[in-house]
Amino acid sequence: MTLRSEEVVELAGDSVSSPTATLWQLFYEFLFIGAVSFGGGIVAYERILLIEKRKWLTVDEFMATLAISQTMPGLNSVNLAVLAGNHVRGTLGAIAASCGLLIPGMVFVLVAGIAYSAGEDHPLVNMLLAGVAAGATGLLAAITFKIGSNHFRHVKSLSIIVATFVLMSFFKLSLIWVLVIMGPISLFIYRPQSGQDKTGEDLRS
Repeated sequence: MTLRSEEVVELAGDSVSSPTATLWQLFYEFLFIGAVSFGGGIVAYERILLIEKRKWLTVDEFMATLAISQTMPGLNSVNLAVLAGNHVRGTLGAIAASCGLLIPGMVFVLVAGIAYSAGEDHPLVNMLLAGVAAGATGLLAAITFKIGSNHFRHVKSLSIIVATFVLMSFFKLSLIWVLVIMGPISLFIYRPQSGQDKTGEDLRS
């Protein structure tokens, strides 16, 4: 049975949905994230925006984008905004998303830096910074658990997580050396197996 070209296009459209957004939407959404989040919490807000709110990325696409952003120089949240914006609207989308994310933080840091310079010896300032550091640590732990909750249930993924943590926390290796060591190991562990399709599902079942 042959299908007309219109039917092929229609079926393709049903199976693959391309994310659509204006440059203003990208800028505004990431501007809002940059204004209401801080520290590790930014990645959590980006996940909610990209997957749950706007559905610009699938879960697998987000995890792949996050993994790439973590191997690139710079902040993970900014790298993630650049990659997500490029995925949705190309180069202009990457610029709009990154500018929206960075502007609130730049303004806040400028104001906070001026205020800190004026009262850096005040005990209240040090107490405030200690509280912010604790809050950022909690946010980072929360987003780590939320993003990686599925991986904690699998022995393979959990072994890679533990090994990476040990190399960075106890052996104090830099990110480059951790990637050099764990990259080939991860590729070997998750290499395609015979009898599996591209999604990793057993074809024999």
